[in-house]
Amino acid sequence: MTDAVQSPVSLDAALRFKTLDDGGLSAPVPGHFSNGPAALAPEKGFPFGGLLAALCARSMRQGLAVAAPLRSLSVQYLSAAAFDEQIAFRPRLLRGGRNVVYAAVEAEQAGRLTHHATGTYGLDAPTPAVSPLHAPPPALGGLDPRAAIHGPMAPRFSRHVEYRFDGGPNILGGNADRAAVERTWMRMADRRPLDEVGLCYLLDALYPPAWTLSKTPAAMTTVDLRIDILTDPTPENAPDGWAFFEFRMLDLGLGWTVDEAAAWGADGTPLALSRQRRKLLPQRKA
Repeated sequence: MTDAVQSPVSLDAALRFKTLDDGGLSAPVPGHFSNGPAALAPEKGFPFGGLLAALCARSMRQGLAVAAPLRSLSVQYLSAAAFDEQIAFRPRLLRGGRNVVYAAVEAEQAGRLTHHATGTYGLDAPTPAVSPLHAPPPALGGLDPRAAIHGPMAPRFSRHVEYRFDGGPNILGGNADRAAVERTWMRMADRRPLDEVGLCYLLDALYPPAWTLSKTPAAMTTVDLRIDILTDPTPENAPDGWAFFEFRMLDLGLGWTVDEAAAWGADGTPLALSRQRRKLLPQRKA
């Protein structure tokens, strides 16, 4: 199925659930959120993991009426869902409490599990703070707005994001002689205020850092993504929805690669961390 003649679907629209008869929630993944190239049909890629993480977070909050802030989200990607078909999300409360809430959600499509997630929610407390991650980002206005992801090979999900790279993008070998790191300001293209689901989306809204090391990068797929929210984004620390992100490859070998990402507010406040494990796909013989 192709979405060539359809209008793009916003993140907020993609996160609107229908209620199922058994109390679960359901939503499709529109083809606009494929990780495949924009010049090709959505089915040439897979549903974007950042959107799936946001769907898991939203389904637990909505389905369980959790009020406390999200502090950790861990997603396992079990199988690829089909585009534009309903995915059923069935959240469940693992343990509730006044200070910490533990939840989980299983998602399935046509009887097949597509992903599983757990969430930890909790109230902050006024304790002494030590923040070694505090790091003022480069000035947004000093970066070239043309330093972005564009062109027919850009993934479809990137059309929903506005980028402002600091020294990049370096995909396809730009970091061949240095660390596999990409640094960029990002916000949702519709300029929605940054919140927990926006962080879930943006912390995955880049190509694998390993792809900056070679002009012929290996194909890979995400199997696990963990996100830790350190400080809730606000209009003050994420003005106009902007936050600064650094993506870094930690390891590549034995058929796996592990990456991490960090997000900072405009004032250098650490907002979130994530770690992602990807499985390298077997190369087809010529």
